[in-house]
Order: sequence, then structure tokens, then C-alpha cells
Amino acid sequence: MSYKPKFKRHRLGITDYRKRKRLLKSRKIRAVIRKSLKYIRVQFVKYDEKGDIVLASAISSDLERFGWKKAPKDTTPAAYLTGLLAGKRAKGKGITECIVDIGRYTPTRGSRLFAAVKGIIDAGIKCPCDESVFPSEDRIKGEHLKIKPDVSVDEVREKILGGSLDGGSRSST
Repeated sequence: MSYKPKFKRHRLGITDYRKRKRLLKSRKIRAVIRKSLKYIRVQFVKYDEKGDIVLASAISSDLERFGWKKAPKDTTPAAYLTGLLAGKRAKGKGITECIVDIGRYTPTRGSRLFAAVKGIIDAGIKCPCDESVFPSEDRIKGEHLKIKPDVSVDEVREKILGGSLDGGSRSST
């Protein structure tokens, strides 16, 4: 058996146009979830011929406004709360359903990406996703973390769902 290299675009980590085309053919708004070493970003994006338009957005550093100050911003609870915040902002802009775009990431059960999807769904946005891929409630609440957050996930969740968006949405026009 011989070695077969991956396609060049896959090796370089750039856009997979076959996957992008399948997402765009649905004509639905995409919930784009991206993670970095420090943060999680969730954006609701609509296709336009001139370029994608960001309708609503949240990044895990926005959670500081809701009391999530000393806790790490790249954890499963932070991903859930970021998805919840982005979903609340999107719902405020009239978005009721979306499809998930996780890009080049491998879909893994219980990952931070699916914690963000659970947050989007808990915010009241319809998003087709199997519930078996979501992280457990213990992981969403941060029971597994060595560094415990200064406030609980439930407190921040209530602030996000109950109050205003504290600073408005981070989106482009």
C-alpha cells in the first residue's frame, strides 16, 4: 500500500469549497464556530455575492461583561456561554434558525464546538444537531476544571438571558 497525500487545500488548511458549497446551497444563515488557543468565536453569517455578511457575533472575551473575569476563555463552559450570548444577540436581530459551520475542525463528541452549539440552541435558535454529541452537564458547568471560575455558569447564564446585551452586538454593517 502506498502513501496518498491529502489534497493541497486540505494540507494548507484553507477553504474546502466542496463543503462550503453544500452549506451555501441550504440558503440558511450559518452559525460559524471557530476556536483559537485563547478564545472561542461564534458568528451568524449570511452569504452575499460581494462577501459574507456577519449578522451577529460573540467572542468568549465578551463574557467578562457578565462576570466571567478570571476564568479561562477557551474552556467548555466558556464555549457554551459564548454560544448562548451569540444566540441571544442573533435572536434579537430576528434570526430563528441556522446551520452549523465548524470549518476544518473534526467533529468530536463532547467538544467545545458542540458546547457552543448547545448554547445557541438554549438561546432559542433552531439548529439541526444530534443531542448525543453535546458535552455532559458536568462539563458545561465546569466541574472538570482545575481553575474554578469566580462565578458559576448558571449565574452568567441568567445574566445573559435575563438582562440586556451590555454593550450591544459585535457585528459589521
